[in-house]
Amino acid sequence: MMWIVAIAWMYVVVLMAATETSVIAGVMTLLFVGVLPLSLLSYFFGAKGRRARHKERVEKMVRQRKTRQDDV
Repeated sequence: MMWIVAIAWMYVVVLMAATETSVIAGVMTLLFVGVLPLSLLSYFFGAKGRRARHKERVEKMVRQRKTRQDDV
């Protein structure tokens, strides 16, 4: 669901940037109204998934070390 909102927001921002009076203003609008906020939001909302993946990797490493120690 978040991807649909992000794509729609970028669509709106691209249209806003296209209607600016100069190229510099359009690029600044695209960066500061579109890219920067979306990158921050995707980073913050992705924290839970990153934390879960990190926990899974740590647990996998612990299981591998335990099996190696049991083999010795």
